[in-house]
Amino acid sequence: MPSTIYHAAETRGKTKIGWLDSNHTFSFGSYQNNQRIHFGVLRVLNDDVIEGGTGFGAHPHSDMEIISIPLSGSLKHKDNMGNEVVIKTGDIQVMSAGTGIQHSEYNASATEPCGFLQIWLFPNQKSVKPRYDLFSYNTNLENQWQQLLSPNQDEEGVWIHQNAWIHLGKMSAGIQLTYALKNPKNGLYIFVLKGAVKIYDQILNPRDGFGITDLDHVEIEAVQNAEIIVMELPMNI
Repeated sequence: MPSTIYHAAETRGKTKIGWLDSNHTFSFGSYQNNQRIHFGVLRVLNDDVIEGGTGFGAHPHSDMEIISIPLSGSLKHKDNMGNEVVIKTGDIQVMSAGTGIQHSEYNASATEPCGFLQIWLFPNQKSVKPRYDLFSYNTNLENQWQQLLSPNQDEEGVWIHQNAWIHLGKMSAGIQLTYALKNPKNGLYIFVLKGAVKIYDQILNPRDGFGITDLDHVEIEAVQNAEIIVMELPMNI
């Protein structure tokens, strides 16, 4: 029998400091909740909006897989590996921090806000060589899973040092999609971007999160036109 955990959007932690409006599904910064440290290898799920002309200045990371998915506007990325890129809706960016990186993420617009998901996963290898990857996906694909991330370099999407997969689902109302796990020892974390879906007897609305363990597949029904992120994750760090 699957085990589930429901994280309603309004229960998330919050950081609002003028230029940044950030909601934290898991403990981050000044938001510390001993019941919400991580879900398996998923350590950070931040829903960020940064004002025009502002952003995160250069700062370090190590031994973490750091994923950015723009949801609105454009984000200007720069790092000490020589990458300087503007990413937008329809892109997914990943950095394997490994032995250490420095990077900045600024709103590419001087006037319009930029929204993006910031996701951190614990890696399955430490002290790897730092790397950067970027993938542009089809924003018009509907009613089927679109793979954005995997552990494998030869698969669609970006790849990371972890046995995890991320899929995007854009679903029309009434459509039901089945997600079958690649590894039955993994768990799933589902995050709703738009609309509403039903999983088991739980209705999920925008920015709700839902974790499931002890399953081999799950059926997800769109109650309204919906857009969701499905993360398949090892549960042991």
